Amino acid sequence: MDWTDLIDTAFEAAGNSGKGNHAEAVRAVEASVVADEKPVASTAGRHPDHFRKGVLVLTTHRLLFLKDGKPPVPVPLASVTDATVTRTKLNGEVLLVVALTGSHRFEDVVKAEFFAEQLRAAARAARNAPKSLSAAPAEASTGEQLVGQLERLAALHASGALTEDEFTRAKQRLIG
Repeated sequence: MDWTDLIDTAFEAAGNSGKGNHAEAVRAVEASVVADEKPVASTAGRHPDHFRKGVLVLTTHRLLFLKDGKPPVPVPLASVTDATVTRTKLNGEVLLVVALTGSHRFEDVVKAEFFAEQLRAAARAARNAPKSLSAAPAEASTGEQLVGQLERLAALHASGALTEDEFTRAKQRLIG
């Protein structure tokens, strides 16, 4: 599957048939692709601040939210600590992604549970990917990274961005 196929699938799920939007989304993603990044999955969803649906693109490195040709909103997978799905009458399936960069909520997500499973698996793979060839520096930097991630998580909790339950689950996932 390539970038175009992935984005086309999500736009179809969103009910957005404008070819201009497809082309803009593909250009926006391809312009921001990092080395060795590959497409994994996509779906449609709505950010609470927007009325129309956008596209959620999962890659081997990041989760991206695309809407109306704007620059993608990236969430690095290595920082994702939790992804949960709830259902509401008003907002349909709601995907909540908790990351060290903040909490991200997407509403009316198409096939949200399946997408969340793929997101959790990709996040685990990103966190467990080898960072360097040298074992000793990698161990030291991994410990430093864990402390930094825990500090950011605690700051998010202290600011009220994470509930006690979200904080506890995210902390448990980080620690292992």
